[in-house]
Amino acid sequence: MGSPLSSKVLVVDDEVHIVELARLYLTREGYEVEGVGDGDQAMARFGQLKPDLVILDIMLPGTDGLTLCKEIRKQSQVPIIMLTARDEVTDKVVGLEVGADDYLTKPFHPQELVARAKALLRRARVEPDLPKLIRAGKLEIDLERHEVRFGKAKVQLRPKEFDLLTLLARHPGRVFQRSELLDLVWGYDFPGYTRTVDVHVQQVREKLAAATITDPSIQTVWGVGYRLELTGS
Repeated sequence: MGSPLSSKVLVVDDEVHIVELARLYLTREGYEVEGVGDGDQAMARFGQLKPDLVILDIMLPGTDGLTLCKEIRKQSQVPIIMLTARDEVTDKVVGLEVGADDYLTKPFHPQELVARAKALLRRARVEPDLPKLIRAGKLEIDLERHEVRFGKAKVQLRPKEFDLLTLLARHPGRVFQRSELLDLVWGYDFPGYTRTVDVHVQQVREKLAAATITDPSIQTVWGVGYRLELTGS
């Protein structure tokens, strides 16, 4: 991807004021923004525009946002921010599981949308230059297949759990503060959100333990954050 000035953003939402709000704030940051209000038209426009970022509402006339997200993921790893009108955990979890990178609950502050868009675009520009297969001990993380393997077994992780483990595995032994992990994995750093990191670390630990994986392990550095430890055993 190019510089932010050349980044294209596709906003898919049937609420005109949401599209215009996103256009106003993102255009100020130098992005090229296009809006689509119908789910049935979104995929065709996606193919024509080839955006660098998609902002996608779950509830749409025609094809719904979750279905669109799955269709986009079949052909592209473009960053996707899902919008939901309800603060429902189920909506958020399903959105992340079908391939969304982040989500926002309406109503949201447009500056938060801009911050998350910038973070996702920054990460997308960096990732193509990074290795697509990471080995940490006997663990393999395959970015192209979005798989975590331990021998012949696979560890099923949700998208943010996968991203968290990937970041730690790229830098074994390095201690990451919770605020760093929140910024690098979720794309934002707001007071009170660090609990999200703790919950996801615990979930990854439980899934590694269920697969009888003890090397590598995620270690807590008390008062600081977390690191991935390789024991060599």
